[in-house]
Amino acid sequence: MHSEVVASRSAESRTGSGSSPSIDAVSLAIIEQLQEDGRRPYAAIGKAVGLSEAAVRQRVQKLLDQGVMQIVAVTDPLTVGFRRQAMVGVNVEGDVDPVADALTAMAECEYVVMTAGSFDLMVEVVCEDDDHLLDVINKRIRTLPGVRSTESFVYLKLKKQTYMWGTR
Repeated sequence: MHSEVVASRSAESRTGSGSSPSIDAVSLAIIEQLQEDGRRPYAAIGKAVGLSEAAVRQRVQKLLDQGVMQIVAVTDPLTVGFRRQAMVGVNVEGDVDPVADALTAMAECEYVVMTAGSFDLMVEVVCEDDDHLLDVINKRIRTLPGVRSTESFVYLKLKKQTYMWGTR
């Protein structure tokens, strides 16, 4: 897959504490251009949004520095040696934050989301194989202080994975 932009708010913005960076319509248009093609030249973006190449470069750097977005290469996990993915629902006793922080620190945990509903946390785990997944769940996630239970949803086939939600 090609390089894409993963729009992301800073951890502070996601939790609702602190203030979000101010993003004007031109910056939103730049983000949308990069979501379509993360390798699009700044000159082409500038032409599309009415700015110079240098101005686009400065705005992109500011958006990166503020944690508003990341520019990354999005891969197909199967082609780079990660043959097992799963979503793991985690129930926690007490404060969820320390468990979420510990999961965030694990390389195999790609997404860690605090939720309302049947689980306190939903965690996407990407592993090399079933043995690796078992090790991560059984010896690393379930042994974290505060983890009461887990439920795993193993991916059988990935039908859609995009980061094209726009900027609303």
